[in-house]
Amino acid sequence: MLRVAGARLLDDRDRPAVRAALDSDPVAACMVAARIELAGLDPWRLGGEVWSAGSRLDGLCFSGANLVPLRGERSALRSFADRARRHGRACSSVVGRAELVLPMWDELAPHWAPAREVRADQPLMVLAGHPAVTPDPLVRPVRPDELDRYLPAAIAMFTEEVGVDPRGADGGAGYRARVAELVGAGRAFARFEGDEVVFKAEIGALSGRVGQIQGVWVHPAVRGRGLGTSGTAAVVARLAAMNRVSSLYVNAYNHVARSSYTRIGFTQIASFATILF
Repeated sequence: MLRVAGARLLDDRDRPAVRAALDSDPVAACMVAARIELAGLDPWRLGGEVWSAGSRLDGLCFSGANLVPLRGERSALRSFADRARRHGRACSSVVGRAELVLPMWDELAPHWAPAREVRADQPLMVLAGHPAVTPDPLVRPVRPDELDRYLPAAIAMFTEEVGVDPRGADGGAGYRARVAELVGAGRAFARFEGDEVVFKAEIGALSGRVGQIQGVWVHPAVRGRGLGTSGTAAVVARLAAMNRVSSLYVNAYNHVARSSYTRIGFTQIASFATILF
């Protein structure tokens, strides 16, 4: 069987070629492109490594807190899996286009501990321009002084969506710092009623072309009233004002959320998959 040479670690000399490769798939690559635009390819600054396979970057993969295959045929994915296996699992998930993640997981599964969950079908949705529904005028950026009021909603969302408490062994310091970073950057949005958050969402990744919306959550007491739809539309409107395309991905079985996003104007362009550990 033909195999490509082992995966190669890239550095800032490869930055123009990597940027061009990611620009060919800007929505699916948003998470990684945003980091590279800010930090380049130096692993210390980037918080991870970018690997290539093939002489013309035929395969690309990001390895950090998440393992993200970005492009490549089966032979390239096998090379990335080999390198990841040798390094040992340090990521919390494997995530990306389903046609890349699932074959890569086939290579890794016999060597890594069993996954906690495999989400094999997550529609990747996109909206270029303004939402088709009226944005909620009460949804606004969260202020830094509101972090303590916002954080319980963020924890509730993460626990409900991922199935684990994000506070982990460090008592929540790491998760609080991540949420504080989003708040400080003006990328966390909420509707407050009194001291309580009833809707929240974040722009988890923001590249020069795309903003990826994540962490959409509505307080259980007010679900069914359309706050998720109008609230998400408010975040889309913010991204449109920034000349960014809005994107998100959602579990295929979450029919309520998918219907809401369709009403807003999102359309599916691909499928993601996530392997959770």
